[in-house]
Amino acid sequence: MNMTGNSRISPLDRAATEPYYRQIYDRFRGAIANGVLKPGDRIPSARALTKELGLARGTIEAAYSLLAAEGYIQARGQAGTIVTPGLTPQIQKAVAVARPDRAVVAGNSFRPDSILPFQMGLPALDAFPRKLWARLGARCIRATQSTDMVHPSVFGLYGLRAAIAAYLQVSRGIDCAPSQVFVTSGYRHTLELIAHALLKPGDRVWIENPGYPPTRELLGAMHMNGVPVPVDADGMIVSEGLRLAPRARAAVITPGHQSPLCVSLSLPRRLALLDWAARNHGWIIEDDYDGEYRYISRPLPALKSLDRDGRVLYAGTFSKVLLPALRLAYLVVPPEQVQRFEDVSHTFAGGSPQLAQAIVTAFIMEGHFARHIQRMRRLYAERREATAAGLESVLHKYMRIDPQPGGMHLILRLKGGRSDRRLVARMRDEGLYGEALTDWMASGRGASAVLLNFTNLGSQGAAEVLGKRILRVL
Repeated sequence: MNMTGNSRISPLDRAATEPYYRQIYDRFRGAIANGVLKPGDRIPSARALTKELGLARGTIEAAYSLLAAEGYIQARGQAGTIVTPGLTPQIQKAVAVARPDRAVVAGNSFRPDSILPFQMGLPALDAFPRKLWARLGARCIRATQSTDMVHPSVFGLYGLRAAIAAYLQVSRGIDCAPSQVFVTSGYRHTLELIAHALLKPGDRVWIENPGYPPTRELLGAMHMNGVPVPVDADGMIVSEGLRLAPRARAAVITPGHQSPLCVSLSLPRRLALLDWAARNHGWIIEDDYDGEYRYISRPLPALKSLDRDGRVLYAGTFSKVLLPALRLAYLVVPPEQVQRFEDVSHTFAGGSPQLAQAIVTAFIMEGHFARHIQRMRRLYAERREATAAGLESVLHKYMRIDPQPGGMHLILRLKGGRSDRRLVARMRDEGLYGEALTDWMASGRGASAVLLNFTNLGSQGAAEVLGKRILRVL
């Protein structure tokens, strides 16, 4: 089937606002609905269509994944991909059903559930040890007892809490007992749990500026006042926080790799922040979302490791080091606060799926977790260098790439007064992902830059190809 020549499927419209993967999806779906493609017909492989259309492999795979998820096509291994057998003419009705506007869907989710080139928040999906994970999962299922089938503990599986405590002791310098570790369903759940336990509506909370947008959104939803504190090359400027809101109740901070600038909080500022919290009975919420990924030296110790007054709450996650789909994160609280968090968890937590927790526990306890992180640290260092080199070779006239000691994304500073929001919108139409740095600013204004994840790009050549696509929409 030739989609660009005498094809029974209409060609792609390069001037359309609809991204390419959506156009491909719509054309296949329309051809199936109209009987042009019949049940059992074989369609081109993703590799063949990538070559024929001159698009990125990820664009084709995004379209095929959507078609498969909705039941239009089926992958048959070496037999290829075919239109799902047994589809009836009623499928025509599905074509006429209005789908939600793409902009509305994107606006409701800071991190969409797609897999697009440069998509933020995703680890290297191709490097995840699927076979090992499947083996551990099968073993955990076979070992399931009646006691594993009841409601899960709202604090988390004790084995996982113990494994996390042991890991943090060695890797992040945090001395904690399993009882101090609370398993949550993600960063938002972690922050919500802290707010219910220690904060109240009307409290002022320091937040980084620029900083992770869901933090200020969640605080606002709970009627708390986020106080944007500027960030420079040494991290949050603590003196500015003291000037803006000296009596704030808490500070939410990413000291290992500031999100999104990837700078580290300097030791003098770490000590100043701890001193402020101790003197004012304030709380420091340390979001260590990817502290393991530092490429120029060993990962820095956690801020929590310097806490002598019990004022730091340490938040970690498995989304960046394993998979976002797990929906597993954790929180380490000071010993004096364990009872308070247990009480709050009984009210507001529902417990995470026990099977997922059991698999992660086995993954950690058998040493796979530490080895996986070491492999990913080496892989990400290589992919970061290759991606930066590829993009720079194509886009150096229009942007520069910040030097960064770690993290999972690049920061491309735009030259010539270009708008990062406008570029990101055009990239989305091109089937590429990017986030505008100005969207991470509390005021919505600031230096123009684009954030691009590099973890799923395998070579400099692939980055150059994608760089040329960005060049087309500049």
